[in-house]
Amino acid sequence: MGAKLRVYKRRIRSVTATKKITKAMEMIAASRVVKAQRQVAASTPYASELTRAVTAVATGSNTQHPLTTEAEKPSRAALLLITSDRGLAGGYSSNVIKAAEQLTERLKAEGKEVDAYIVGRKGVSYYSFRERKVVESWTGFTDSPSYADAKAIAAPLIEAVQKDTAEGGVDELHIVYTEFISMMTQTALDDRLLPLSLDKAAAESAESSKGEILPLFDFEPSAEDVLDALLPRYVESRIYNALLQAAASKHAATRRAMKSATDNAEELIKSLSRLANAARQAEITQEISEIVGGASALADATAGSD
Repeated sequence: MGAKLRVYKRRIRSVTATKKITKAMEMIAASRVVKAQRQVAASTPYASELTRAVTAVATGSNTQHPLTTEAEKPSRAALLLITSDRGLAGGYSSNVIKAAEQLTERLKAEGKEVDAYIVGRKGVSYYSFRERKVVESWTGFTDSPSYADAKAIAAPLIEAVQKDTAEGGVDELHIVYTEFISMMTQTALDDRLLPLSLDKAAAESAESSKGEILPLFDFEPSAEDVLDALLPRYVESRIYNALLQAAASKHAATRRAMKSATDNAEELIKSLSRLANAARQAEITQEISEIVGGASALADATAGSD
């Protein structure tokens, strides 16, 4: 019985230590998600207004530009997948990877080759384990991305969009990330960044401007030059917003996972404590029985000698 009690006590100490770690991680994630929420709220209006400006240029001119012009027969697409550098976030990374797999299958079914660009060690490990080609990858900043990170990611993607497909360029640019909706809800989604869908962009612009009519613009020196200037800003701002959305989603998922782990540890500690108490009671009962049995045997022996 003593050995069993020691095992229970050792497990209780181990689970208690784990509970302290998960509780600390829950509190850290809770503080980080608040900061990430503020960053998302601050970056979204800029991305929306930039999309609105691009829509105004595209709808106000007949310029043919990679930003807004659909290829006649698109044959190649770039896919930017945003995952996490770390785990302990429930199904966060697996859900967004699943969304990327579905998009990849859909693009391949349309006869398009897919070039993968990956953000986060989880996505890189997934593709590496399956020996899939990754054009470029970035890691080490998914918990707290900066605009400089977004620019570094956008640069090769913009270059690929501006190239001809025969030279390794792409006709489309898609991004797969996790949208932060609330502390309890985060949704993996895919979005086509280029070429910009004018109908969708106009609808988003109308929503962001609360029904305002887009103003008329004069383009200097030309609409094409304006689009050339807006292209990197548009891609960078959308990628930056997606990185921030993903970071907020990851912290929320980590907080939820760590809270669940802490609650499970508490339940396990209670269960182990009951088992330890039962083992202690059984040990005491056995000791009392042995003492009573020994006293009875001694009394019988003494009575026999008399």
